[in-house]
Amino acid sequence: MLPKAELHLHIEGTLEPELLIRLARRNGIALPTTDPEALRRARGRFGDLRSFLDVYYDGVAVLRTEQDFYDLGRAYLARAHAGGVRRAEIFLDPQQHLSNGVPLEAVFGGLSAALAEADAAFGLSGDLILCFLRDWGADAAQDMLSAALPFREHFIGVGLDSAEVGHPPSLFRDVFARARSEGLRRVAHAGEEGGPDYVWEALDVLGVERVDHGIRAMEDADLVQRLRDERVPLTVCPLSNVALRVVGTLADHVLPAMLDEGLLVTVNSDDPAYFGGYIDDNFTAVRNELGLDERHLHTLAANSFAACFAPPQRRAAWQRELDISTTAATAVANGAGAPRAHGPHQDLGR
Repeated sequence: MLPKAELHLHIEGTLEPELLIRLARRNGIALPTTDPEALRRARGRFGDLRSFLDVYYDGVAVLRTEQDFYDLGRAYLARAHAGGVRRAEIFLDPQQHLSNGVPLEAVFGGLSAALAEADAAFGLSGDLILCFLRDWGADAAQDMLSAALPFREHFIGVGLDSAEVGHPPSLFRDVFARARSEGLRRVAHAGEEGGPDYVWEALDVLGVERVDHGIRAMEDADLVQRLRDERVPLTVCPLSNVALRVVGTLADHVLPAMLDEGLLVTVNSDDPAYFGGYIDDNFTAVRNELGLDERHLHTLAANSFAACFAPPQRRAAWQRELDISTTAATAVANGAGAPRAHGPHQDLGR
């Protein structure tokens, strides 16, 4: 299992049916069904991003207490550890929780406790990125940032998510400028539903350090050159793109072309409980369906460490572990004995 970082993951999108049912019972919330398989089948019928969001927000409604958010975070982090994740930069949608009457203390308290536990138990480094719901508008984003700043120690950055079309990045110029003045990292969803112009705006107007999705950047040669020259990371989510019909099939995906262009592209899971796979499932899918070899997979994992917001020393340690892991796998494939790993990182997640 290659060590890797996950940089595009919505924690609310990790709510598996079994946990959803448990939390609904705990909080006295009625569900249309308590059959996990029926809920799982309903998640495979998305026609577009909007139809997914309707189901997604219904699920979010069961999250009510600090314990709920702790349980949600703990379940994802354990699964991520099993999938080789060393670093997780996790998106959070607090506007939705506030609208459900959940205080920020509960949201940040539960998730921060889960992150601390995962670091102690697994050596899995994690941080939260607070996302603004773009379809709620710029004023609501400003209000959200004001409400969140007293909890500044619990998150490292801001992002922009939800329905793209009709809500271009430029609408959020002021709130991203304010976030920058607060020393927060900045990312934004762009180039999934929206075209290359949304990616240009995210870069030039919002000053983002990473572009989430970004696959439609491939439609603009000048933009591709800029992304390559400036080493702008792109957090691509292949199984999500298929589930939301952004691409017809995985075989149609532009990921191989992005790699061929030398872009700093990464693979992530987005909302894995809804889109049929966690990050290791996405790696397996692109290997099997797109014909990517071990060299490509190593590049994707290395890109994820280069693109993350962790301190340089930790990124370097994970990269060394990745190099050792890849060398060992190559030796086994060639019929030689795997070299013994030495040093402080040899037991991380193995």
